[in-house]
Amino acid sequence: MAGFISERRRFPRISLKSPLRFRARGEQKVKSAVSADISLGGTSFLNDGFVIPETIVALEINLLSKVVYPIARIVQSWHLTHSDRYRIGVEFLELNALDRNYLSDYIDMQGQIQTQLF
Repeated sequence: MAGFISERRRFPRISLKSPLRFRARGEQKVKSAVSADISLGGTSFLNDGFVIPETIVALEINLLSKVVYPIARIVQSWHLTHSDRYRIGVEFLELNALDRNYLSDYIDMQGQIQTQLF
């Protein structure tokens, strides 16, 4: 279930627990993870390993019945306390217009649902 997280960001960010896949530029191996939140500017996800900041990655993010495919840059990678997992924060560098419009509509829809619940 998605919900707004109050933060000072350029774009509204909603929580999102959804499977995603990512591949670092120049690598063949595709890794699986679970998203934590998303906005038009980026996303964060939980991962089993550290990813070096500034790494460029290709993402596949599942949003309902559609998958969006942004190219992103790792901006943060920090170890979660009392866990063997890492939270990875990325900034979208490239997102085609159709995927961007779909993501925008998805975030707006989830925001309206949360407003109606509260």
